[in-house]
Amino acid sequence: MDQRMRKIYRDSQRLNVDENTKIVIMSDCHRGDGEWNDNFAENEKIYFTALRDYYKNGYTYVELGDGDELWENKDYRKIIQLYSHIFWLLSQFYREGRLYMIYGNHDRQKKSTRFIKKYMSEYYYEAENRYLSLFPKIEIKEGLVLKLTCCDMQRTILLVHGHQNELLNDQLWILAKWMVRYIWKPLEILGINNPLTATGNYSTKPKRPNKVEQWAEEKKQLTIGGHTHRPLCPGSELETYYFNSGSCVHPRCITAIEIEGRNLRLVKWYVDVDSDNHLLVKKEVLMQHYLM
Repeated sequence: MDQRMRKIYRDSQRLNVDENTKIVIMSDCHRGDGEWNDNFAENEKIYFTALRDYYKNGYTYVELGDGDELWENKDYRKIIQLYSHIFWLLSQFYREGRLYMIYGNHDRQKKSTRFIKKYMSEYYYEAENRYLSLFPKIEIKEGLVLKLTCCDMQRTILLVHGHQNELLNDQLWILAKWMVRYIWKPLEILGINNPLTATGNYSTKPKRPNKVEQWAEEKKQLTIGGHTHRPLCPGSELETYYFNSGSCVHPRCITAIEIEGRNLRLVKWYVDVDSDNHLLVKKEVLMQHYLM
């Protein structure tokens, strides 16, 4: 595990972060094709509202793996077409140099330059009846390293999805994809839960940390992951090295991690009702951590 993580750290692109940099990290959107098992569909409007707010306020957007559900769905073009407004906004981030994508286990195909060229260079925009540029020449890697140069602080944060060294999700991912697509997807129609997904299991605390979390704490390397769908941001009074951005498929909310200077915040976006019974999307800070 140590050798694998050190290689990811060594080979990852570096992104300089100073006191003026604003970054938002989201993971596990699992954008689907709009069918009954599309877990993202319920939070689509919350996600788009949050993404638009981050765009307007100058944030760099980092998608920390499993942005799209490519285990259950064969046709990536259908996902892009269904959520074309979201991909259009992501393309604006990319055009301005404010988009970074990391692949996870459910969208591992994105590591292939052939896949990117075929599906992610352009897309058909129905509203204008023409093809538009999407992410031409984008490189999607297994990790990204933030180099913090705020004031007198010289630290790095490794961003990684978090499935590394899990037998089914990593080494045997092709088998796991086949099982999800052809066995568990049909069984879910009958109400049988898929044991290969974290979706829906938010209240049960894992018996032990996953391997990436263990590695981060052992090596004292600041690391932000996703994968488990469980947001994690201990308060500043605790010495910790692992954080988790949660997911965009929580019931009725999405979670994200914001980094602004020395401040790391775990936030959630959700729908609320004002005094006039109007629906609105709100952001709430769940926890703050001061990066020393």
